[in-house]
Amino acid sequence: MSQNLAYFTEENSAETVIARMADCREPRLREIMESVIRHLHAVIKEVEPTEQEWMDAIRFLTETGHMCDEYRQEYILLSDTLGVSMLVDAINNRKPSGATESTVLGPFHFDGAARRELGANICLDGKGEPLVLSGRVLDDDGRPIGGATLDVWQANAEGFYDVQQRGIQPEGNLRGIFTTGADGRYWFTSVRPAHYPIPHDGPVGKLLERMGRHPYRPGHVHFIVGAEGHAPVTTHLFEPSDPYLASDTVFGVKESLIADFRRIDDPERAAELGIANPFWSTEYDFTLVKAA
Repeated sequence: MSQNLAYFTEENSAETVIARMADCREPRLREIMESVIRHLHAVIKEVEPTEQEWMDAIRFLTETGHMCDEYRQEYILLSDTLGVSMLVDAINNRKPSGATESTVLGPFHFDGAARRELGANICLDGKGEPLVLSGRVLDDDGRPIGGATLDVWQANAEGFYDVQQRGIQPEGNLRGIFTTGADGRYWFTSVRPAHYPIPHDGPVGKLLERMGRHPYRPGHVHFIVGAEGHAPVTTHLFEPSDPYLASDTVFGVKESLIADFRRIDDPERAAELGIANPFWSTEYDFTLVKAA
């Protein structure tokens, strides 16, 4: 170690800390930590926080950790609301033109949703305006993909996911896994998605309020679409008339993911589907790229 880096000063702070990693045997970890240390020290030198402000920051991170459990991940909310989740997603999901764009996973997905037959109704609480979703899963040459899977989940008409209201909503409400037919088609019934606030009773919500920001997400339906030999895509379909499309608190909206929701007044068709009339309908094709 260079003698002038043996002792910490304000001027050489980042370099001194980085020099202590001389024995690090993990090149990628070293690369990441060098960048984190340089940028963190640069921020501190730019804003010059008081000791009380720094302790407030540490307390905020501590409270954020205390809000995390198996059903809620406050650090995901923090990452989402700072735009970091979407930036990581964009870097890791660069795709050719025409492929379905990705967006954030969100904190309310869980593995093990029920597999359902095409045409099933995933709305188990009977609330909201019925929505029929349909379309195809295609490869990047426009050919249908049979046997593709669509893992679907969304909040109910009141803006809550089933895992947020255990004992209130039916278990597995507004969730399901569908498999396309040989023609690549899928279809099922759900409810028109409504905008809702992210959980804002914790430290992230308080930070948003202090920043002058609202906690709302526009109405959307989540999808993870995958098929053998193709890269899966985690994405949403957004309701086009939602007032929060241009100010999604987690920055997840992409123009290509705003679907065409049409209001249908057809009592006969509604009766065939076993849903109330009028209802909503949207058709959207997902395009997957071949796996690397």
